[in-house]
Amino acid sequence: MPEDLSIRVRSELYKKKMKQKELAAILGISNAYLSDIINGRKDGPKAQEHVKHIRKILSI
Repeated sequence: MPEDLSIRVRSELYKKKMKQKELAAILGISNAYLSDIINGRKDGPKAQEHVKHIRKILSI
């Protein structure tokens, strides 16, 4: 996930008063895995599918 997108994700979570843990639960993945996706440590096809869902959920 590009750095600007990770900043936008954190910003939207803050605006929505939502915790990263809650987003992970909505996505059905672990908080650690979500953190890896947001920080760019995971970027395979499955992670990219999660990125699409994250964008949709957070409207970014």
